[in-house]
Amino acid sequence: MSKACHKLRKVEIMDKFAMDRAITRMTYQIIEKNRGVRDVVLIGIYRRGCEIAERIKQKISKLEAKDINMGVIDIANYRDDKKPSQGHKDMTKIDFSYNNKSIVLVDDVMFTGRSVCAAIEGIMNRERPKNIQLAVLIDRGHREVPIRPDYVGKNVPTSQNEAIEVEVFERDGFDRVFILDVSNDIS
Repeated sequence: MSKACHKLRKVEIMDKFAMDRAITRMTYQIIEKNRGVRDVVLIGIYRRGCEIAERIKQKISKLEAKDINMGVIDIANYRDDKKPSQGHKDMTKIDFSYNNKSIVLVDDVMFTGRSVCAAIEGIMNRERPKNIQLAVLIDRGHREVPIRPDYVGKNVPTSQNEAIEVEVFERDGFDRVFILDVSNDIS
């Protein structure tokens, strides 16, 4: 017997306009909470957190007329529940110092919190930031660790039989978010 996992798109919960509004709102909140962006840097969690962080960076640049540093953290080597695939190339790229800076860590979906824990471990292994704030496009609940995002684009309560799929234009050709129905069949 083999176990097959089927994912069916249930409903689109955000289109490109809703995603842009959510990212714009989070950007304003980041600026307001930090009283500007003087000592703020962005770090996107590799894959779609990077594209969302880049969009926040561009919006900050327009609103504050200031270019801030942005980096990428690949959490594969810091996960306690998943090992990186053989031949994994670390995609981390942080070419600036964030010592004593406020980091806004950016991800697409917040679920159990394990990805964020891995990202924080990777960040703390390199330098000591002043603080770490968390921005997520979607918070779907079901935490396994006591982590709460500071900035949320949209709260989407989900069941354990559902998942969230975020598509970003830069990687997928579309900007949209879906709830997926995830069912396991034993064949």
